[in-house]
Amino acid sequence: MRCDASRSIVHGVASTLMLMMLVTSAAAQSQKFSNVDLCNGKDRTSAEPQITGCTALIQSDADNPKVLMIAYNNRGNAYAGKGQYDLAIQDYNESIKLNPNYAKAFNNRGVAYQRKGEYDRAIEDFDAAIKIDPNYANVFANRAETYQKKGDYPRALKDFDEALRQEPTLAIVWNERCWTRAMIGELQEALADCDKAIQLKPKEAATFDSRGFTYLKLGQWQLAVADFDSALRLDSKLPSALYGRGFAKLKKGDLAGGNADIAAAKTAEPNIEAEFARHGLH
Repeated sequence: MRCDASRSIVHGVASTLMLMMLVTSAAAQSQKFSNVDLCNGKDRTSAEPQITGCTALIQSDADNPKVLMIAYNNRGNAYAGKGQYDLAIQDYNESIKLNPNYAKAFNNRGVAYQRKGEYDRAIEDFDAAIKIDPNYANVFANRAETYQKKGDYPRALKDFDEALRQEPTLAIVWNERCWTRAMIGELQEALADCDKAIQLKPKEAATFDSRGFTYLKLGQWQLAVADFDSALRLDSKLPSALYGRGFAKLKKGDLAGGNADIAAAKTAEPNIEAEFARHGLH
């Protein structure tokens, strides 16, 4: 049902590099700062500038463990952003070797494993990050999402609760808890969570999609259509919103509109109908 690319949480993408070395010339100093900026993700046009900057620092500062630790982590994030998760994991491994207490690298490696579908390995990394830093809200959110993917909704809810206790302004976590509650039938609580997410971040397609899904489970077809309309204004090709809107339209008796939306959703995501059926919407 869910579009992982838009909903999955990627946290800690750019640690600030702290240079601990002296450079011998103005030109070298200028190049050094340029590489630091690139490695910290200053150029967001693509992942390549970050990879280039981090690689230059790794090659030039081989004797500085702190610089290497952060450069490997940041390059791993850039590879993960390209979907090259094996390369990302290799870099996170190097970062963790340099500092076994670097919670951010454990978290980021966990995200890479999660995206590869290796959920148990992801949870091991999130557990390690939490052991190092029990106040790392993003890790609880990521572990919650992993439990969610495994269908372990009680543990997911427990971790979402803890993430929000630590950081109550994380709109994406309110959204994820909304969706999880809708899955287990806590529908009014789910609506309250989605409302909070929209209040915090009113232009997020995924949250309108989640609330629309909740309205589907409540049988409130017109409200579902309105939310899926909002989601599609923000992301016109979101398969779950297209299918959900089509489903609601059919329930309202709009056969032409409903079938058109469902056909478009199936074109974008062939298994979408099975996903909705698995969630109790046949």
